Amino acid sequence: MCGIVGYIGQNQAMPVLIKGLKKLEYRGYDSSGIAVFSDHLQVVKTKGRLADLEEKIKTDGSINGCVGIGHTRWATHGAPDDVNAHPHTSSNGRISVVHNGIIENYLPLRTELEKKGYTFVSETDTEVVAQLFDAYYNGDMVDTMIRVIQKIRGSYALGVLCQEKPDEIIAVRKDSPLLVGLGNHENFIASDIPALLEYTKDYYLLNDNEIVVLKKDCVTILDMEKQEISKEIYHVTWDISTAEKGGYDYFMMKEIMEQPTAIRATLSPRIVNGEIQLDSIQYTTEDIKNINRIHIVACGSAWHAGLVGKYVIEDYARIPVEVDLASEFRYRKPILHPNDICIIISQSGETADTLAALREAKRQGIRILSIVNVVGSSIARESDDVLYTWAGPEIAVATTKGYSAQIALMYLIALKFGQARGYISTEEIKQLVAELENIPSQIETLLKQEGEWKALAKAHAQIPNAFVIGRGIDYAVALEGALKLKEISYIHCEAYAAGELKHGTISLVEDGTLVLAIATQDALYEKLVSNVKEVKARGAYVIAIAKEGNTEIAEVADNVIYIPQITDSFTASLDVIPLQIFSYYVAVERGCDVDMPRNLAKSVTVE
Repeated sequence: MCGIVGYIGQNQAMPVLIKGLKKLEYRGYDSSGIAVFSDHLQVVKTKGRLADLEEKIKTDGSINGCVGIGHTRWATHGAPDDVNAHPHTSSNGRISVVHNGIIENYLPLRTELEKKGYTFVSETDTEVVAQLFDAYYNGDMVDTMIRVIQKIRGSYALGVLCQEKPDEIIAVRKDSPLLVGLGNHENFIASDIPALLEYTKDYYLLNDNEIVVLKKDCVTILDMEKQEISKEIYHVTWDISTAEKGGYDYFMMKEIMEQPTAIRATLSPRIVNGEIQLDSIQYTTEDIKNINRIHIVACGSAWHAGLVGKYVIEDYARIPVEVDLASEFRYRKPILHPNDICIIISQSGETADTLAALREAKRQGIRILSIVNVVGSSIARESDDVLYTWAGPEIAVATTKGYSAQIALMYLIALKFGQARGYISTEEIKQLVAELENIPSQIETLLKQEGEWKALAKAHAQIPNAFVIGRGIDYAVALEGALKLKEISYIHCEAYAAGELKHGTISLVEDGTLVLAIATQDALYEKLVSNVKEVKARGAYVIAIAKEGNTEIAEVADNVIYIPQITDSFTASLDVIPLQIFSYYVAVERGCDVDMPRNLAKSVTVE
């Protein structure tokens, strides 16, 4: 969450910072600010959107200078207001800092600094860094940074300006994303690639506690011993147009429509002549046969993808699977066996809870296979094996194509492991792989029905609450559908395993209650129809999702959305499409900011 941009070069910094921060709006924020050096540090910051910051810059007068840092803040310590917005400056105005993450020991540090005469004006943890940097400053920015990061505890990406060093920016990261953009007589730092794509496609990816000193014509990266680190340049192969809306009102709808392309890109390189090849992952047949248990760890929609993975892996590979919320994994003292493996799922590859869970599993000696979308992200770099979802940049906070690509990889893992363990024959693999390859075309067919679901959404946009029900894999998809409606339309919506309704939840169903019922598992279809009858008898309005040909449900549901015929194990890829579109249009009808829902952030880099 939050966004950092820094610039040093020949051009005016302020426009670069503002443009870059706009490209990071999807990360979520409630205030913003910039610090630019001319003959002194000029700091402008405000609560609200970047438009408010631009207006304040106009009011305050021009901000000139070729060196600067900028920030969009998502409030953690202190209210979202002008004072708590970043950058934060030392009492004497010498040091200015932007920070993503959390300084866990900021209170004792603040007390210590106040005793030394430093005056604090904000409620934030970040102001401690600015004051501490000033307290330790000895004329050498690198020495000072090392002392600061030895003193602070927590997660951070830091960008620092010093009044006495007008020709450099110093930065560092730990457990929070930060990269270095390389230009021609100009260099950059940023939280994510889209911020800088207008200016460069060449980057350095920083590891934890690597310190970078940026000057106009050079970049130096050092370790904690001040030894210079040689880095390979990472070259981005996509361009700024990929991260633009392309004529859609919101990124979310663009990304919904991109799902067939994202799934093809994820599947195609890994299916060769009907055989599944999982990149360069070094799992031998013997390794797979010896797997004792799989632990899937993730947060949010990635956790829902992991639940789908549990169903398909247990079905095809007959390996026991546990699916954990990353925020709970470490704290339940997980019992891990030497022959267990851990599958980590994260769109950004920087999710703080998930990264911490990965490190706990590694500490216990467990092999890590990660599924991420961002090449070179922290989770990717710290894993033993990586499968990338080639979904392209996902800008909307609510994931769509990222989730669908994660599910596609879960299918491949399940089939590959199932074949290696002898539970799937060569002939069955061919048939299942053919079905996988057909999923993008089936989604394209579904997307053509967008108008029908838009009308349904408009009719139900003002409902106070809703339920999504399903059984088996359909229940895993119900969780994702409910989350979509909650996070972008702010309607209270809960997902339930349909068989659990009668154990309490059905008491909440009354006349007009909206129930979205997913009924695409052939073996459970009749039971789900019975559940629909139960809620209908209590006055619910039911929109059902079923496979083509299963028309009996139309006799009990008020509306039915049909998906193409597909193997039960792969229905998740199709079921989720109408749920995404329904949620999208409900949110639009309610006047919500679909791409940037309130209180949410795309990349959750704090626990």
